[in-house]
Amino acid sequence: MNTVMTLAQSSVQLNTMQLGFSVAASIIVLIALVTVAKLNPFVSLLISSLVVGIGSGFGPVDTVKSFGESFGSTMASVGILVGLGAMLGRVLMDTGAADSVVNTLLAKSSPAMIPWTMALIGALIGLPMFFEVGLVVLVPVILLISRRANLPLMRVAIPTLAGLSVMHACVPPQPGPLAALSSFSNANVGITMMFGIPIAVATVIIVGPAFSAIAAKWVPVQAPDNGMTSENDGDAEGKSLPPFWLSVLCILMPAILMLGNAIFQIVAPEQASSQAIYAQILTFLGQPSIALLVAVLFAMFSLGAATHTPFSTVNASLKAALPPIAGILLIVGAGGGYKGVLVDTGIGDVIGSFVENSSISIFLLAWLIAAFIRVATGSATVAIITTAGILQPVMDAMNAQPAAISLLVLAIGAGSIFLSHVNDAGFWLIKEYFGLEVGETFSTWTVLECLLSVVVLALVMVTSIFVPIA
Repeated sequence: MNTVMTLAQSSVQLNTMQLGFSVAASIIVLIALVTVAKLNPFVSLLISSLVVGIGSGFGPVDTVKSFGESFGSTMASVGILVGLGAMLGRVLMDTGAADSVVNTLLAKSSPAMIPWTMALIGALIGLPMFFEVGLVVLVPVILLISRRANLPLMRVAIPTLAGLSVMHACVPPQPGPLAALSSFSNANVGITMMFGIPIAVATVIIVGPAFSAIAAKWVPVQAPDNGMTSENDGDAEGKSLPPFWLSVLCILMPAILMLGNAIFQIVAPEQASSQAIYAQILTFLGQPSIALLVAVLFAMFSLGAATHTPFSTVNASLKAALPPIAGILLIVGAGGGYKGVLVDTGIGDVIGSFVENSSISIFLLAWLIAAFIRVATGSATVAIITTAGILQPVMDAMNAQPAAISLLVLAIGAGSIFLSHVNDAGFWLIKEYFGLEVGETFSTWTVLECLLSVVVLALVMVTSIFVPIA
């Protein structure tokens, strides 16, 4: 009897070791393909899925089947939201709503308040727009404000970048947080926004303006004359801009609808689950895809009317928004496929046993895994999706509550922006846009990302004290 038990235990240990080695090998392959071979992340994730599936003994056919099913389920939950989010951002940009927000806030700011105003602008623009899009929109504004206010470039740029970056990492409908949420069965987008927006705003307040003063001393440069601005910039080329209040309403509408539904479910759960018409309507409008769809349609018609823009022109913005996100969608879908293979091979049991037998917090573990993958691959999206896939079985086994899952997603998002360096496309965008040297980019942008990452983690850890996991 003892011999049989010993053989069974040895078999389990052998399978566990084989699984652990295959997962480690798949991550190493993923890192090597993305960083050394410069292979597209979509193809890299597909190959890494085969490595972990075949290496763990799961089987090649079952691996391909698992990848395809999880790819499809991820795209079903995330693809619609990413597409609608891109459309909303493009409409805001093309109708001048983004210009309206920027111009109004800057017109009401004194030179001393400009860093704080730019942090607010970065956060507002970063809520509906992808980081790269928001950066392209705001770089001319940053350069122009730095010149007109005679402020060091870093005093204006750092707070703006802080707002853009932390929103990109932590707050839906950005693709990273959405992809992470899609991995967990009890996830709730509205609750994640309810935690994510205050934590993101607090992080920007703590880090942005304060670090900008330090960065301006470390890198005392002025706005470069790179041809991106002129003295007439900021006037939106004379076109009629929509009202400030309407522009802000269009930006915040998805958040308002989703947060309203989340708060209703928390405050009055019995009424929220009833068949009352008002409850059904509020729940319907609070669904992420519906909230974004309503915001897109409202922005199209209201901003088009306010600026006297023909419907055909506004409608063209929707079409123009989709090609740039095709690559993002494929990477997110492949990340979901990789996650599915990890789950089906049983890695969750191994990680769950480690968490159960150690004193490390699940939130700190999530941050460490995401930060490691981010530093190695340079991709925040790959870091988020891979980490969520590794931890999804653990959270499901714990029967984690939506609030705990939301905090875990924030911790993963925080880890995904840690230590941006030369393998990150964002690093080179910042360097070139602001005319910096590599060392100057390290001492400003890289340090900023590290500070944002650590502060978000600290706020998540403090908040987790008051939020039960199960």
